[in-house]
Amino acid sequence: MPTDAGEADDLLAALLPRLSQISTAVTRGKLDERAMAAAGVALERPAMTVLTVLHVAGEPLRVGEIATRMQVVGPHVTRQLNALEARHLVQRVTDPDDSRARLVELTSEGRDLATRYLGVLFGWFTEALADWSPQDRRTLTGLLARFADDLTAHLARFAD
Repeated sequence: MPTDAGEADDLLAALLPRLSQISTAVTRGKLDERAMAAAGVALERPAMTVLTVLHVAGEPLRVGEIATRMQVVGPHVTRQLNALEARHLVQRVTDPDDSRARLVELTSEGRDLATRYLGVLFGWFTEALADWSPQDRRTLTGLLARFADDLTAHLARFAD
C-alpha cells in the first residue's frame, strides 16, 4: 500500500499507460473481430457480445439483465436479439417464475458459436499467460475484477 499521496500518484502514473496499452491491444488489435474470424463466426460485435453474455450466464436471462451485463440500454439488446432470433441463435422462452415474462436462451447453434469464439479468446489469453504461475493468474483475476468493479461503481456516481 502507498504510504503517502506522492507514492500513490507514482503508482497511478505507472498504471495509466498500462491500462492504455491493454485498451489499445484490444481495440486497435481488433481482438473481437479477429477472434470471430478465427472461430468462423460471421456476426457483428454487439451480437457476439449478447451470445457471450448468455453463454457465460449459463442460463436464460431477461432482456434487462442482458443489457445490464453488457452495460447498454434495453432497446439496443432487443435489436440484437431480434436479429439473433431470426438467425436461430437465440430463442425466447417463458420465465418459469412469471409466466407473463420472457427469457432469452441460446439455441444449440448459438451455444456452438459462443463456445468456438470463447475458445479462441481463451486460447489466446492462455498463451499470453503461459509463463505465469497459477497463483499469479489467480491474483491477476481477483485484482482486475476488484478494480473493474470499484472503478465502475465510483464512475457511476458521476453519471448523468
